Amino acid sequence: MLQSILNTLFACSHRRTTFPLTPGRKNAAFAAPSSARTYVVCLDCGKEFAYDWDEMRVGKPVGSHVPAAEAQPMFR
Repeated sequence: MLQSILNTLFACSHRRTTFPLTPGRKNAAFAAPSSARTYVVCLDCGKEFAYDWDEMRVGKPVGSHVPAAEAQPMFR
């Protein structure tokens, strides 16, 4: 309960977002978030949200997508 009160008072309001993004590549490194094709990103906290073009509204948060594979050192 205390956490929900603190989130209400101090959490990000997500008012500043990017223009809706729709990735066009089919590459795994540039894949769209799993639950949405078009999304926006909060410029303050970096959280991703689904975007509905029909209603022009920000939707539910999108789960974090898989980051690109990190380069591993190559030993010979």
